[in-house]
Amino acid sequence: MEDRTKRLETSKQFNHYRKEDFERIISEEGCKLRLNRSIQVEGSFGAIKQDIGFRRFLCRGKENVLAESILLALAYNVNKLHNKIQSEHTGQHLFDLKQTA
Repeated sequence: MEDRTKRLETSKQFNHYRKEDFERIISEEGCKLRLNRSIQVEGSFGAIKQDIGFRRFLCRGKENVLAESILLALAYNVNKLHNKIQSEHTGQHLFDLKQTA
């Protein structure tokens, strides 16, 4: 039993795609996208779970779940806007806006 050896092979196309993906991930643009994703996505889901207390969908079916998720997103955004208005931070942006051509 100890004399057995296992061999793992991958296709050349898979290795090529993997190399391309890795180069995109470690590029400057890839680093920026990963940084922004880690900030934006986790924060909103965490706030919905913790602050709003959402743990599971109450409805069944794709259409009903979609409607419920839209209502959750709307509630989250309205709450965020309300907090901005109360703290008088409207019109301020987190980053400087770039001019369009």
